[in-house]
Amino acid sequence: MAFKRIETLMRRKDIDAFLFLSLENIRYLCGFTGSDGALVVAGGERTFLSDSRYEQQAKEEIRAAGFKKYKRKVVGLAQFLGSLGIKRLGFESSAMTFESYQQLKEKLPRLRFVPLAGEIRDLRARKEPEELGKIREAVRIASVSFADALPRIKPGARERNVAEFLEYRMKRNGGDKPAFDTVLASGPRAALPHGAASEKRMQKQETVVVDFGVRFMGYHSDETKTLILGKPAVDQRKVYETVRRAQEKALSAIRPGVSVRRIDAAAREVITRAGYGKYFGHGTGHGVGLAVHEEPSISPKGIGVVREGMVFTVEPGIYIPGWGGVRLEDMVLATSRGYERLTGLAKDLKENILVR
Repeated sequence: MAFKRIETLMRRKDIDAFLFLSLENIRYLCGFTGSDGALVVAGGERTFLSDSRYEQQAKEEIRAAGFKKYKRKVVGLAQFLGSLGIKRLGFESSAMTFESYQQLKEKLPRLRFVPLAGEIRDLRARKEPEELGKIREAVRIASVSFADALPRIKPGARERNVAEFLEYRMKRNGGDKPAFDTVLASGPRAALPHGAASEKRMQKQETVVVDFGVRFMGYHSDETKTLILGKPAVDQRKVYETVRRAQEKALSAIRPGVSVRRIDAAAREVITRAGYGKYFGHGTGHGVGLAVHEEPSISPKGIGVVREGMVFTVEPGIYIPGWGGVRLEDMVLATSRGYERLTGLAKDLKENILVR
């Protein structure tokens, strides 16, 4: 199905071949899981190119594609592309360095390079059943691991120690590795949307934002919990409930055909009306799959509409400098009737008050 879309795009753009360089798209299209290579689609043929380090791995993993070995990447690509006798080459401009682009242009002066990053932006946005199975397992591993780590989230514990234990449990429970460096930020540090865990000790009455995920067979999970270490103060309760309402409003807007910007606007409207608009500085969500952040982008600048099979996060937040912050994040699957929540950890305030 993916190759049919690519071939249709090639005909529409009048290009003779397409060069893929992003590892996520290469894995998606031909199965290669290594860390370097290129995939060329031309004339109904698909060829994966890499060096001797990955020759055996490529021959074992790649599907529906041949294999070519090179010694030096740009030189090898230029030689192979030159042998095809093509005139117009589409390529992922977002995945090619300017230096590589210049070198290829110099070696292939008669070849027209056509950047097509935007046209393949949503290539992986709709997930196949096999992909969903891996995403669901990643979510399961992350959820079990969070439960393992939860007793350690308490006054006096260091953020870094808890984050490292959570990452350890994600590996022990079957994950490849953490999807990203775990965010664990407490008290005023919770105002940092991507606050890496520090040596700070958590204190009574503080909010604690925990953003975590795991990679399983290449696919990722991503979820955020906000906990309160003790009975919530009035302002903590107000901010938390505002974020919760914003998330619910965004979720209720999800259905096939709705603009991704409309989903973002639904969450942003709730937060703005509550007086916290200037403290919500990021998008409401992003796609999750072979990359932690991929299409669709659920933001004021997002492009396109929701389609059945898309997997993305819904994660509004409020971040007040000097005070702290709250973010609630779940992954959802767009369905024919709306959505299915893939992450299942409780987000109700009463379920996230920890009294130790």
